[in-house]
Amino acid sequence: MSTMNTVGRPTAPNPVQTKPATLTGGRGLLQNEALIFEGDGWGKTGVDLPEPRTDASDLGDLVRKDPIGLPGLSEPEAMRHYVRLSQKNHAIDLAIYPLGSCTMKHNPRLNEKMARLPGFSDIHPLQPQSTVQGALELMDTLAHWLKTLTGMPAVALSPKAGAHGELCGLMAIRAAHEAKGEHEQRRKVLVPTSAHGTNPATAAFVGYSVVEVAQTEDGRVDVADLASKLGPDVAAIMVTNPNTCGLFERDIIEIARLTHEAGAYFYCDGANFNAIVGRVRPGDLGVDAMHINLHKTFSTPHGGGGPGAGPVVLSEALAPFAPAPWVVHDDNGYRLIEREEDEAVQAFGRLCAFQGQMGMYVRALSYMMSHGSDGLRQVAEDAVLNANYIKARLQDLMSPAFPDGPCMHEALFDDEWLKGTDITTLDFAKAMIDEGFHPMTMYFPLVVHGAMLIEPTETESKAELDRFIHAMRLLAEAALETKDGAGDVDRFKGAPFHAPLKRLDETRAARSPVLRWSAPEGSNQAA
Repeated sequence: MSTMNTVGRPTAPNPVQTKPATLTGGRGLLQNEALIFEGDGWGKTGVDLPEPRTDASDLGDLVRKDPIGLPGLSEPEAMRHYVRLSQKNHAIDLAIYPLGSCTMKHNPRLNEKMARLPGFSDIHPLQPQSTVQGALELMDTLAHWLKTLTGMPAVALSPKAGAHGELCGLMAIRAAHEAKGEHEQRRKVLVPTSAHGTNPATAAFVGYSVVEVAQTEDGRVDVADLASKLGPDVAAIMVTNPNTCGLFERDIIEIARLTHEAGAYFYCDGANFNAIVGRVRPGDLGVDAMHINLHKTFSTPHGGGGPGAGPVVLSEALAPFAPAPWVVHDDNGYRLIEREEDEAVQAFGRLCAFQGQMGMYVRALSYMMSHGSDGLRQVAEDAVLNANYIKARLQDLMSPAFPDGPCMHEALFDDEWLKGTDITTLDFAKAMIDEGFHPMTMYFPLVVHGAMLIEPTETESKAELDRFIHAMRLLAEAALETKDGAGDVDRFKGAPFHAPLKRLDETRAARSPVLRWSAPEGSNQAA
């Protein structure tokens, strides 16, 4: 049994340990459980329903004639199944979640309580606007906060994610060039090598050709290379600030000046706004468009596909090209501008069917109003302080990618310190799982070899940071001991040993997923 469990990703107990594997395959309170479809609940249901008095179906010959093919579970069985699944996942409510570039901060429960108020959670996008005045007022207030924090005159709330916001910003830029009759001439977008991968992808999706801009040895945009590539054929530049290396672009004002002199627009990727919120207004730096990940800076549970929201703030030059809808108010209350003919605007249309993510708006505004302007400033200060604390405590063992000067919201290490150990970034990350910590972001940004990107956010206490740092130092020391054939390489190469037991076909299932299930022939499940 122990041999079979090491197929795919090794998850069996370490063979050199003296304690034997359990007889059931469980790990203490982490119980080993079959898949839902492998249970014996076929033909039963967890509720009792009376037989229908008449055939009330309107489906005609479309009524199902065969069994539905789903197992039945009682309420305790269903509850235990999902609780057991949750025990096999890491979560921000368990410990630090150090994924760099992701801003996995604590999500205050007050935000969730507000988002679940009936006046926000139960409304429908097609309701008469007179019946949702409170929701429209909240959207208007949120827009005011976002414009104030960024120093920008306009905002489009509807984009539903960061990449969707990028799409919005570039479509507004394209519309602005079309209004000036320059779209056919300006077909290039300049993107630094350290940009988020969605930046060049979005530019290509909108129809632009992407030109790469080099970075300097200290991890910033190479202004000389940028200047050499700016010209009448460039529509925009896309710069992340603070950038993906966790550094502030100190030449940002000069970058904006050069861009505007060339007749192009400056798109700023605002994914890392958490590092400067309340401290720097992007509008003052010359930015024309920037998306803001509400689910990052302003705390909403995210990952696994959602929820998310990526409002885009726009400069005075791009404000006329903001997409519908947006909120206005007058003596008659609040209303949505839905179509271009409602006002003399040049918007490129709509980005989504309705008004965006209402739950996200509520959570974000709750977060803003709870902190206030001074609290949001402290968010950025504490996030930067925590990242620099981690960098300072680890730099004697691990190699910072850019050792000179402080970092911003995340500490970035490369794998230079692992040379001579036969241990990779991936090996080190998997060993972190055995110590009870979710790995940091690996191999990103691509401009740093073997990158280890750590973002603690502002919500981690010094005690939690010290606990994380202690584990990292122990692992780093163990890795360094393996140089010249010494130490315990298997600790890293075989990790994780203490992760929950996995299925024998886990690796094959991940690489070749089958998204449809049917009971085996002849089994008691194929009723």
